Amino acid sequence: MDPARPSVSIVIPAYNEESVIRQCLIAAIYQTIPADEIIVVDNKSTDNTANIVKMIQHEYPESPITLIAQTEAQGLIPTRNFGLNHASGDVLGRIDADSVLEPDWVEEVQKAFMTTGADAFTGPVVYYDMPLRRFGLKADDKMRQLMLRLAKHQYHFLFGSNMAMRRTAWEAIRNETCLDERDEMHEDIDLSLHLADHELRVQYVPSMVSGMSARRLEDSPRDYRYYVTRFERTYKAHNINKIALKAPMVVFFSVYFPAKMLRAVHTASINQLARRPR
Repeated sequence: MDPARPSVSIVIPAYNEESVIRQCLIAAIYQTIPADEIIVVDNKSTDNTANIVKMIQHEYPESPITLIAQTEAQGLIPTRNFGLNHASGDVLGRIDADSVLEPDWVEEVQKAFMTTGADAFTGPVVYYDMPLRRFGLKADDKMRQLMLRLAKHQYHFLFGSNMAMRRTAWEAIRNETCLDERDEMHEDIDLSLHLADHELRVQYVPSMVSGMSARRLEDSPRDYRYYVTRFERTYKAHNINKIALKAPMVVFFSVYFPAKMLRAVHTASINQLARRPR
């Protein structure tokens, strides 16, 4: 490995993710530049998540996959923290169990940290279970850049399904991040705000792409509204009341119904094709 390139750890919190964890790990394995470690943090799963990870460890013995268990508390934040604290890389990547990294993700992360002085990076996502995926990637990229412009670049938000930060940045904020025991906040926005408190810079990188599921669109309008208003509750926890930071809520609300309809049509088409006699 080039000594100038930072080592990269990928941390994947997982709770009952048997339907998606295999595709997540395969994508993390098949990178143009391999990650130095891939850590799956199982949070008391009651399905086959852990067994599937062990199977992949057996199938790919040369891959640096580690399975650890976080059993002290149920929840994404303590599981995320446990994984980040156990990671050994110079750069700590964090993705979701339904994320499917693009093959050059690690390479793009290393390039970003080698060429800029930022402390954390985030990028767009492509929704792999939606139609017109490459068009969707461009739309997602434009949406996220619009959110940053509307927020007048006061904060560059991390997106939990596609983020990486320097180990030193994590060590600076890890004892301050909100545990959010009532599960009311956006944990990735909380990270962003703690980084900003320490004047640690987050940068958006359009070439740092991860795939993710659009399953959030299956939420009812009421549940989706609660999800989006997590932004406001996160700001409130940080005593922030800036109208510009409401931009992400406006953007997310505006795309919900058109995207939900598109997903419904796409799902119906797939189901119709599956029912056709062969």
